[in-house]
Amino acid sequence: MNRRAFVQGAGLLGACSFFSQPSRAAAAGFPVVRPAVGLRRFRSRAVEAAIAEFNRQVPDAELGWLFGNCFPNTLDTTVTPGTYLGRPDTYVSTGDIDAMWLRDSSAQVWPYLTFIKQDAPLRQLVAGVIHRQTRCILQDPYANAFYQDSTKVGEWHADRTAMQPGVHERKWEIDSLCYPIRLAYHYWKTTGDEQPFDAQWRQAIALTVKTFQEQQRKTGPGPYHFQRATATATDTQPLGGYGYPVRPCGLIASAFRPSDDATLLPFLVPSNFFAVSSLRQAALMLNDIQHDGAAYQNLMALADEVAVALREHAIITHPVHGRVYAYEVDGYGGHALLDDANVPSLLSLPYLGAIPLNDPVYQNTRRLVLSADNPFFYKGKAGEGVGGPHVGQDMVWPISLVMRGLTSTDDAEIRACVQLLKTTHAGTGYMHESFHKDDPSQYTRPWFAWANTLFGEFLWKVYQERPALLG
Repeated sequence: MNRRAFVQGAGLLGACSFFSQPSRAAAAGFPVVRPAVGLRRFRSRAVEAAIAEFNRQVPDAELGWLFGNCFPNTLDTTVTPGTYLGRPDTYVSTGDIDAMWLRDSSAQVWPYLTFIKQDAPLRQLVAGVIHRQTRCILQDPYANAFYQDSTKVGEWHADRTAMQPGVHERKWEIDSLCYPIRLAYHYWKTTGDEQPFDAQWRQAIALTVKTFQEQQRKTGPGPYHFQRATATATDTQPLGGYGYPVRPCGLIASAFRPSDDATLLPFLVPSNFFAVSSLRQAALMLNDIQHDGAAYQNLMALADEVAVALREHAIITHPVHGRVYAYEVDGYGGHALLDDANVPSLLSLPYLGAIPLNDPVYQNTRRLVLSADNPFFYKGKAGEGVGGPHVGQDMVWPISLVMRGLTSTDDAEIRACVQLLKTTHAGTGYMHESFHKDDPSQYTRPWFAWANTLFGEFLWKVYQERPALLG
């Protein structure tokens, strides 16, 4: 299935006879949409306990229903736990596309880190994700998505790049190598478990650094190029597949955005910020776990170089909002002022730990992103939020609404994000990739586990920190 496919929810909702739901939701008249216990791919006692607690304590029955559907969706429907060479191994599909994105799989299991100390099987499942991601990176650090079957030749095999069996898609995106580090670092900090971070993992980090340095393009465009025979401009790169030129300045070039859409200017600013924080996290792990001082210094030096380049090249003076971060730059002075819903986005940077929430340039940028000065900010009868070119104009992404809530300290704004997400699921009980700003029944991707689990993460955070907002 094409990641762009516009699929409505009839098939999912038509399977209701196979689903079950807590009696409170049924009593409130909400349809049964969560898979029945016997059909769930993994069951976490800690996650089920969190769902039960949320439903007991939160008086809004619809929010309880949504939380019970969305938060466990990754575990219910997308994970395949197993072993490989005697170690945990977990394949995580995105949902309606049977492929494992390094980005999506990391983000899908991220919210469960809160519970892994009290749930050993869940901890093993997350460790299995780390192991599989390590193998994927070693197979091809430029690929963004992989199959469970390492011998499978997929639908994009004709792309003009170095495709190989087991690779679903080979779109080079900086964040594909950052998300596994973020997951690994916080797994380690949460559990103290060093077992996943062996020589293979160390090789994957070394390959990550090598790839980042190649894509600084100091001595040329590097080995990666990508072209696809397509009528969609955002699915391919010009100039022989290398993209538009850049002036080397220390930033890392990314051929594609987290949306899997092509960059216009190759220095993608949010992903470079993410790379800085990820390199520093990996450096700390190599120093503390592997006792490799030389690797620590190498990674920290690269992180510092990118951070300096961001200060010098990523800040633009906007006539209304003042000093803001551009979305993309090229080192020549060219810049694109916009934001895209997919994470990393400019809006999401504090959530990723890549920038302080109180950074004044970020706050200016946030105001730009959430205004008509962002060409992909849409406001309509159903609500408002950030979209992007991936599915077309006027489509708001729930992920952007969650990010707005997670990066806000204002009760009214957080409550508004919760309520908007509650009123735009189109009766399905799940989040979607996007919905039309004037009509939530027009949506893309009825089964998008990242959006579901992320919404659950948002609700759980609000419940833990500001429960009155859920009343």
